Parts: sequence; C-alpha cells; structure tokens
Amino acid sequence: LFSGSTSVKLNGCSVMSNSTASDAIKVQGASGLQADCLITVGGMVLNNPVTTTCTSKITQALPASDPFGSLPAPTASGGCKNVNGNKTTQTLQPGTYCSGMNLGGDVTFAPGVYVLQGNMKINAGAVISGSGVTIYMSGSNTVSMNGNATVTMSAPTSGTYSGVLFYGDRTGTTTQSTFNGTATSSLTGAIYFPKQQVNYLGNFSGKNGCTQVVADTIQWSGNSNINQDCSSLGMKDIPATTSIRLVE
Repeated sequence: LFSGSTSVKLNGCSVMSNSTASDAIKVQGASGLQADCLITVGGMVLNNPVTTTCTSKITQALPASDPFGSLPAPTASGGCKNVNGNKTTQTLQPGTYCSGMNLGGDVTFAPGVYVLQGNMKINAGAVISGSGVTIYMSGSNTVSMNGNATVTMSAPTSGTYSGVLFYGDRTGTTTQSTFNGTATSSLTGAIYFPKQQVNYLGNFSGKNGCTQVVADTIQWSGNSNINQDCSSLGMKDIPATTSIRLVE
C-alpha cells in the first residue's frame, strides 16, 4: 500500500506482491510511484498514475520465492544483556537482549548480531548509529522508531547476514513494525519481516538508496529513492519473478 503524499522512486527495482487480493498493490491518496514494473499474483488498484518502464503491469503472476528463505535464524547465546536507561551516551555490544531495547540519547551499536527477545523502541530525539549490524527480532516482537529520531544504521557487508539489517522471526504472529525517522536518517540493508506488516513512514532510504523491504505486508508513506545495484554494500540482488501466460 502506497498512501498519503508519499513519493517513492524505485530505480531499477520492481514492486512484487504474492497476495491474491484484488488490491494486492494499491496506490491511493496523493501518493506517487515510479518503478521498473508492478507484479502481483492478485490484482491492483491504482488511484493515481504510476510510472513504469515495463510495457504493462503484470497481474496473475507466479508467486515470488522468499529471497531470504534459506537464511538461518540467529540463536540466543550467552547471558542477558541490558540497555542502561540512565546513560545519555552508550555503546551496545552484540548479544541477547532478553527485555528488548528502549533507546534514547546517543546510542552506538558495535558491529555484530543482536537478538532481541522483547520490543525495540527508539524514542523522539534519540540519535542511533551502527555499522555492520544485524538485529533479529525473535517471536512476535516489533520495532517502533519515532519520527523525530535520527537513525543511521547499516548491515554487514560480508558473512552469513551480509546485507541484512533487520530480521523478523519466521515463527512470529502477525504484528506491525514501524520505521520512521528524520530526513537525515539512513537504513542501509534489508528489512526482512516475513510474518509482520512493515510501515515505512520516513523520508529517507539507505546509503546510495540501498534499502530493501521484504515483509508480509508493506505500507509505504514517505518520500524515498531506492536503487537496485547494492552489491558493493553486501546486499543480494532480488530478481523480479517471471510470468508465463498461454494465449489462444
């Protein structure tokens, strides 16, 4: 769903949906969308013109496979770590955060994998940074980023979780995670939540436009420029699904 006054430009990228609903891809409000192509198993409702480079929008397509389906889930290890809520400046270390994270002030994530067994909340005014980071949300725990926070984070560029910034548990139930922030925020890497709705609300993307969003459902309500060639940042290319039709 692209709604509100959002303006999204997907350079070299397509929008794909495995939903069989008649409005599997929907553009409403004053939103604008540019993409290589729109591809869906179901149908589309386009209340505003959409600019595509393919000759026609594709419905009743073959479902796209999960591009991260073979990625193993991180396992909790070591003792429980905690965020010190009394500090205005702190550096967090990789590991298992059994109570999740409630972040304010200046917080730096050291490189590595973080397993959260509770929700992640980033409060207004927080300044969050980290490179080489993967955050795994176990169970049905969610991410909530305030629109007045500045978040600059990037995924690892090598290793098992290369290119993956946020990873939602495949065994979780349907919930919602919200990614918001100031215009200077930057989320470089894949946001992968196979069982959750992702609300992408901020007017930002990743370094060089390198942000991927793969989720159960996606609501986009912000202004973003997204690019396709991000292999130099450790991200994998996600090819558009093919579609074969028989015509008599």
